[in-house]
Amino acid sequence: MTADGAIRAAFRGAVGKFFLDAAFTAPARGVTALFGPSGCGKTTVLRCVAGLLRLPDGFCSIDGEVWQDKNNAFAPTYRRPIGYVFQEPSLFPHLTVRRNLLYGAPRGGVGARSIAFGDVVDLLGAALLLDRSPRNLSGGERQRVAIGRALLSQPKLLLMDEPLSALDRAAKEEIAPFIERLRDRHLLPIVYVSHDIAEVERLADHVVLMEKGRVIASGPLSDVESDLSLPLARAFDAGVSLNGVVEAYDADYGLLTLSVRGGRVVSPARAGAVGETRRIRIAARDVSLARERPGPSSILNVLPARLVSVRQVDLNEIVAALALGEEGVGERLLARVTRKSWEALELAGGAPVYAQVKAVALGAAQDRAEE
Repeated sequence: MTADGAIRAAFRGAVGKFFLDAAFTAPARGVTALFGPSGCGKTTVLRCVAGLLRLPDGFCSIDGEVWQDKNNAFAPTYRRPIGYVFQEPSLFPHLTVRRNLLYGAPRGGVGARSIAFGDVVDLLGAALLLDRSPRNLSGGERQRVAIGRALLSQPKLLLMDEPLSALDRAAKEEIAPFIERLRDRHLLPIVYVSHDIAEVERLADHVVLMEKGRVIASGPLSDVESDLSLPLARAFDAGVSLNGVVEAYDADYGLLTLSVRGGRVVSPARAGAVGETRRIRIAARDVSLARERPGPSSILNVLPARLVSVRQVDLNEIVAALALGEEGVGERLLARVTRKSWEALELAGGAPVYAQVKAVALGAAQDRAEE
């Protein structure tokens, strides 16, 4: 069976009174988020991928390996190389952390491409927990062990069903960096269910947007966020998440310079190694537009761009998508401006503009800088 580098899923049918008609294709790498409001069918799709729920009209393949098709082929859950992390860790209270981690590990050894016990312990920072009982762990520590147990089952795909939703804010901040580390080490693809856009923006590479049992969009996170036909771009707190590459750090001023396709952004932040990738978010309300390059200002980021599309979100506000670079072929940002300003500037699709970015949020710490 030939690897095709993709996760392909299509499920259609009734689950009680709920009807699912959801299909998507996503890369078999990084984090794919199933995102939407509660009750839209995200967990139902995840259960179908896991083989816990079988709809006769369904298809599922991972990197060319078919787990279900419409010719009645169906691999049961125990034959699918998956790791499943639930909202609640569900550890065995009578086993130590070490034995919980090893519980699902294959017997008789694993292949050369397996995930080693020591690597998982290092990844999750669990060395000091190994001889403890789950009863003596915090919520964040228990979830770390649950993730480690899923990894040590040697899965081809990791499924995570709102793994942060049962945790308090401090525990969420404890766990999220470990998921980022897992993503960035490219150990295996992850399908991640969430109804929290902040989690999706922080963790996901690809997003499948769901509504009432249907997939309404699927694509790279920044593409879905900047598509004005979709609800994310029209939300009051809309923004675009990008991966920036560190170019330089100015220790005198504490300023980090990152390159994105079509431009560079500068922001107060902790030092970063040249070449390091950092996730950044630019909110639509932190972007203003000018027809001519502005003069000296406290705003450090003034980027040439072109208007791509525009949509009026209410009587007096407009949201615009713009592509960075003189030719408008770079990354897309959003700008939310008043109708009065839009008309005063006589803006229209395709027009060259300068995007003045007032603030940039960076990385795990979400260091927000007013510039």
